[in-house]
Amino acid sequence: MGKSKKTNAMRILDSHKVDYMVYEYEVVDGKTDGLTVAKSVGMDPKIVFKTLVTVGTSKEMYVFVIPVGQELDLKKAARAAGEKKIEMIPQKDLLKNTGYVHGGCSPLGMKKAFKTFLHDSALENERIVCSGGRVGMQVDLLVKELVPIVECEICSLIK
Repeated sequence: MGKSKKTNAMRILDSHKVDYMVYEYEVVDGKTDGLTVAKSVGMDPKIVFKTLVTVGTSKEMYVFVIPVGQELDLKKAARAAGEKKIEMIPQKDLLKNTGYVHGGCSPLGMKKAFKTFLHDSALENERIVCSGGRVGMQVDLLVKELVPIVECEICSLIK
């Protein structure tokens, strides 16, 4: 992969000397939902995770990384973040706050280091696949290498 194809997420993994694999896929009919992505890269949806950006009552932003086939439980998310209530960030605000677009949001390499939470099912697998920081690109790495880089808290987050 040429230097120009590297994303912020990959540059961060490189700087931490993390071994990772990149999977590129074609976006068909604008579909960037996680299950379509998992199928496109031929991976079990249990190890493919999506990155969701939220905002709490305090106006603080939080990142939640959960399996693509699951739905974020906003009550559990709020509890984990110590907020009264949490909601998804409006899609129009995603790029200016994270540097990423919908469907290409990675837990690695955001404009700012937001408090990040990883769903505990990630620990059931050795590897995790998440966005590589661009629509059409996923990175596959060891869970134990992702956790310290992102400094994520591990907890139950799904419905």
